[in-house]
Amino acid sequence: MSPRRSEGSPTRSAGVPRVAYAMRALGRRDLPPTISFGGKVYRHQKTVKHDFFAATGFYNDSQGARVVLKVGRVNDYCGFPCVGLGKWLCRREMRFYSALSDLPNVPPVLAQIGPTGFVHEFVPGRPLGDGQPVPDGFFDQLLQLLAELHRRQIAYVDTNKPQNILLGEDGRPHLIDFQISYDLHDFGNNWLNRRILRRMQREDIYHMLKHKRRLRPDELTDTERAVVNKVSWAIRLHRFISKPYFKFRRRTFRRLRATGQLLPEGSK
Repeated sequence: MSPRRSEGSPTRSAGVPRVAYAMRALGRRDLPPTISFGGKVYRHQKTVKHDFFAATGFYNDSQGARVVLKVGRVNDYCGFPCVGLGKWLCRREMRFYSALSDLPNVPPVLAQIGPTGFVHEFVPGRPLGDGQPVPDGFFDQLLQLLAELHRRQIAYVDTNKPQNILLGEDGRPHLIDFQISYDLHDFGNNWLNRRILRRMQREDIYHMLKHKRRLRPDELTDTERAVVNKVSWAIRLHRFISKPYFKFRRRTFRRLRATGQLLPEGSK
């Protein structure tokens, strides 16, 4: 049975300015109430994220088995069609999941849903750093996982976000959300792209060690401490550019939510 996506329903709030919905990947629509693939129907349980590029939600089947649906942008922005961007991001992220499908620390993709969406397995566990203890050896396993990605010419890129690193109920690290991961596919296997890839792989390790320094400083080696205490020019530049942007973004979205102009499950 081919994957089928039920139509998402328009959001219910009236009078929300167009600019607020423009920041949502699906515009005035929410994630679909149901999806079906593999002969099963899954019902929407919770939208966990809905930002400019994608909406992500949990779905359960009739037995309570949970999966994760991620739908890329389909809504136009300032008159420019963005469904092509959504399709490209979807194909790109599915490529990373496929390249890592043999690793137990990366959930497998189960189906493509519509032109910009896909479903992957749900990972029982919790995001890193939500106040819970981190078991011994967790970061060593995470380092081994990143080393395997790097061996396959992939940079995860998003290790600075602890919510993308899951501490599974099995006690192991799991990675989700490969939307901005990087490899040699898009721009070719040339010296410049290889250099960019190596730089991003080094940043993977740096941000991972930052989490280790914060959550398990007792396991940080002298070599790792030297690495994490040295801030590269690339990170300094990123902070210089991104901090003002995210500060303005957080304030804007906080105001929109407080005044009812952006739904609580809107852009984050």
